[in-house]
Amino acid sequence: MAEVTYLEAIREALVEEMDRDENVFCMGEDIGAYGGAFKVTEGLLARFGESRVIDTPISEIGIVGAAAGAGHMGMRPVVEMQFIDFIANAYDILTNYVATARYRAFLPCPMVVRGPSGGYVRGGPFHSQNPEAGFIHTPGLKVVYPATAEDAKGLMKAAIRDDDCVLFFEHKYLYRRIKAEMPAGDHIVPIGKARVAREGKDVSIITYAAPVWKALEAADVVEKEDGLSVEVIDLRSLAPLDDDAIFATVRKTNRVLVLHEDTRTGGFGAEIAATIAEEAFEDLDAPLKRIAAPDSPVPFSPTLEKAYIPQVEDVVKGLKELVEY
Repeated sequence: MAEVTYLEAIREALVEEMDRDENVFCMGEDIGAYGGAFKVTEGLLARFGESRVIDTPISEIGIVGAAAGAGHMGMRPVVEMQFIDFIANAYDILTNYVATARYRAFLPCPMVVRGPSGGYVRGGPFHSQNPEAGFIHTPGLKVVYPATAEDAKGLMKAAIRDDDCVLFFEHKYLYRRIKAEMPAGDHIVPIGKARVAREGKDVSIITYAAPVWKALEAADVVEKEDGLSVEVIDLRSLAPLDDDAIFATVRKTNRVLVLHEDTRTGGFGAEIAATIAEEAFEDLDAPLKRIAAPDSPVPFSPTLEKAYIPQVEDVVKGLKELVEY
């Protein structure tokens, strides 16, 4: 079976789910004839027609509102944010309406809000953000952020079939850089389950999205240089969070580095750190370490962006500091 990219895996999931269920449809800015800003939806208009691949006005709050109404009526919309940064314009309706509709009025909102996220691509402050932490504390929303092509497909299919709203973050740096053969059959990755990306026994890295690959590179470096065995946990799902996988790796290695691309203050790493401190403190042999971006907008300058976003050398330094404690 031929390898497909992270981007193509997402498109495969959309096609398969739209073939499987006529209630699944896509909507967003320029997703039809243009095929989306990154061409994720390329070819869908020709295959499914204008009634199921809908170009919308430039109004993120309007798109999400229309999708919520469709979800109430039994449809399963997949909304594209041209860049995930612009989800801020739909924050109100997502948190105050979509997330509470089932609880308040028994109204289902089976919908996916997806879009390109993250940096490493010189996109500047308006096209490089990781806003996942702004939504994970809102009950009623699920949040996923895959790092591999296989998970991108499997989690997208699971998100479309979920009966609640799922925010699906797609790291644009991975779109065409990461490839894999897709598992045969109806490949579903359950929401809420982390995976062990690399087995290890000396120190754990807990991470998600593009930093998973930085963590794996750093693990190779410290193994060669220092003989360290590093375990890498790819969370995949941030809400719900797989606490069991986190506690298992803490008990196994007793040293933890939390890595993410979002800013440090209020970033998701703080929640992971608090959870470990409350539930697994006695399993730690060293203080938990966080590596994240500084509290600043994402720089446009290539040199500044490299200094801003966590790199392999930052992770290597953090790992060595942990084991030397």
